Formats: sequence, structure tokens, C-alpha cells
Amino acid sequence: MSPVNESLFEFPCDFPIKVMGKSHPDFAETIVTVVRDFDPTFEASRIEMRASSGGNYIGLTVTVRATSREQLDDIYRALTGHPMVSVVL
Repeated sequence: MSPVNESLFEFPCDFPIKVMGKSHPDFAETIVTVVRDFDPTFEASRIEMRASSGGNYIGLTVTVRATSREQLDDIYRALTGHPMVSVVL
């Protein structure tokens, strides 16, 4: 019997992560720092930024170069545990 591949992705791949939090001048820079802990080659130019209609929240789409499922899990854990982050999708 062959081993089961639990991942639907082939690594490495580009993987978008949506991160939302309250508007703060350092929000995007902080998220870049967190992501670079797991993807040292991450470039800030790979972020799309959108403010909420009221301007109270900001949404980022961060596209990382994922090398494994474990790396993605680590990034998600770090982002969801960060005090500036409200939601990670």
C-alpha cells in the first residue's frame, strides 16, 4: 500500500494568506516581519492591502512561497497568535 499524501498542494508553491486587523501604521510592516521568520525570502511587494470602508480595519493578502505544510501551519499559528491580528484566512 502506498503512503497517503495528505496535502492537496505541491510544494514549493505560492500561497495567499489573508490577514485582517485594526488599522495601525505599522500593521503591514509587522506582518512582513512575522512572515519572514518562516520565509526569509518574502518580499513586501507581495502584499495586497485594502482598508475597510470605515477605515477602522485593514486587510492584507500576503503571498508566501510555501515549501511545506508544516511551514504554512507555523505561519498561520504565528499570525493568529499575534496581538495585532484579528483574523487569518
